[in-house]
Amino acid sequence: MSANPASTPTDEPSGSGFRIPKIPFWAQIVAGLVLGVLLGWLARSQDIDWLYTTLDKVGHIFVQLLKLAVAPLVFFAILVSITNLRKVNNAARLATRTLLWFMITSLIAVAIGLAIGLITNPGSGTGLTPKDGKLPEHSGSWLDFLTGIIPDNVITPFTELNVLQIVFMAAVAGIAALQLGEKAQPILTLSESVLELLQKALWWVIRLAPLGTVGLIGYAIADYGWDLIGKYATFTADVYIGCALVMFGVYPLLLATVAKVSPLQFFKGAWPAIQLAFVSRSSVGTMPVTQKVTERLGVPKEYASFAVPFGATTKMDGCAAIYPALAAIFIAQIFDVQLGVGDYILIAFVSVIGSAATAGLTGATVMLTLTLSTLGLPLEGVGLLMAIDPILDMMRTATNVAGQALVPVLVSAREKILDHDAYNSASASPVDDEVPAAEPERVAVAA
Repeated sequence: MSANPASTPTDEPSGSGFRIPKIPFWAQIVAGLVLGVLLGWLARSQDIDWLYTTLDKVGHIFVQLLKLAVAPLVFFAILVSITNLRKVNNAARLATRTLLWFMITSLIAVAIGLAIGLITNPGSGTGLTPKDGKLPEHSGSWLDFLTGIIPDNVITPFTELNVLQIVFMAAVAGIAALQLGEKAQPILTLSESVLELLQKALWWVIRLAPLGTVGLIGYAIADYGWDLIGKYATFTADVYIGCALVMFGVYPLLLATVAKVSPLQFFKGAWPAIQLAFVSRSSVGTMPVTQKVTERLGVPKEYASFAVPFGATTKMDGCAAIYPALAAIFIAQIFDVQLGVGDYILIAFVSVIGSAATAGLTGATVMLTLTLSTLGLPLEGVGLLMAIDPILDMMRTATNVAGQALVPVLVSAREKILDHDAYNSASASPVDDEVPAAEPERVAVAA
């Protein structure tokens, strides 16, 4: 006698069976990190060329997929975020407070970087000499920074991925749309649709992050090896310790005293974005996740849609504060240049004012050259740090993104617009929830 289908619950397996468990996204990333380290060590120790090449290609393709969406994503995110401010009460006040907290946290971060550098002397005893340095392919100066904001045409910034110029054009377009009012509504509707399309496509790329992790970490280990890391041991430790002090010391202190919320709950909610930033080394590439976790932490969507894209292109406590402070001290010691109090003040000034030069992409070369040129230090010093940069950039970018999620929470709490119920319940991974998995596969087991 056959069973009545209606009487069999759809959520129970017929007969004996078990579910293949869904692996959380964070666990996939951790597995990718471990596997990448093992494969990288294997490729280097056994001199396996095909494995070395495969790791390089896998990591490169993942980064290229992220970069593919960067230019249009930044343009439409900034444009829409500016126009969304019209939906927020006290928009000008919120924007001003956001910028102010960006500057305050950057100043704290650069002070920590300088203190660690002065205590540890990272350039001493490395065995490196000025001859080991080389001029960077791209450099920055204040003149380049100021004149480079305005593009020569509307196409080149997108083809050459000049994020700062894209931000400028998006800001102009957003302000113009606000001035036009209802006449600009068709453009705004189209922009919002394009932004949602880009974010959806980027979510698909983000789902590939575990594979990208294997390639990026594996290639770094295979290419650089532990010997090279050993030469930069003090400097590498300084960057990681400095970023950790800011992320797990300063940020929790601000959350507890300024926002008066639980720091642990912040990291529960923001961890998916911090984790992805560590792997991808791109604040802009992580931006959809950062915005999602920020909203889940109780920040109003209209404000988050402004603060997060703005922060993804200008808020860089890791790349633009801690790192250039330590790097300037490191390079000065290698080239035997004495820095004074005035030089340290200049480093702080450059870090707070010039952080937009990093533009949310992987690496911080432009910001570093801007700092060195301001101090009059040899730009060849950048070449000393290029080999170790990818390893440093992981922690720097994680710190950047943590700060980009932190400031909207601080401002929202101070302005009494933070949803505390949402904040206290934020824990699920938005990566897992954004792309829901299919019904877990049922694997039959013989009776």
